[in-house]
Amino acid sequence: MQRSWTDRIRAEPAAAAALAVFALSAATLAGAWYFQLVVGLPPCPLCLEERIPYHVVIPLALLVAIAALSRAPPKLLMVGFIAIIVAVLCNVALGAYHAGVEWHWWAGPTDCTGPLTDLRAGGSLLSQLQSIHVVRCDEAAWRFLGISLAGYNALISLALAAIAVFGVLAPKPAAAWIN
Repeated sequence: MQRSWTDRIRAEPAAAAALAVFALSAATLAGAWYFQLVVGLPPCPLCLEERIPYHVVIPLALLVAIAALSRAPPKLLMVGFIAIIVAVLCNVALGAYHAGVEWHWWAGPTDCTGPLTDLRAGGSLLSQLQSIHVVRCDEAAWRFLGISLAGYNALISLALAAIAVFGVLAPKPAAAWIN
């Protein structure tokens, strides 16, 4: 009898974990684009750096899910999940750093938190630069329950790491123990 795809996912906890990482990562990146394009909150340089791990994790999680559903060797799945864990834990650190910069607990990068020099001291190129608005990394553009988008990014990335750890530790299907 043919099993449905939901039955196959239930039977493969690693695939379920990888698909959860994929879906949550894609939703988080879509949310970032929503805040940028619809709400009108332009991202600062640190915000843009926080998106990079999602561009790695989204396709990697999808590949791990496909590998789990096609009964790839457990070691291959473990390597994929470990790569996901490393990427999202780096994003936890970056998100926490950015949130600390927003709360003024420590200094941020000088390109988005440092003082601006006098741009009126020169020619036409400098006069064009006066119209550019630099989005500051040390000012939270939006907060909900006292947590900024950078803080939520750190929390979401931490949840992604926990899901990926579950994927590594998930019970292997009976077919993996044969041989």
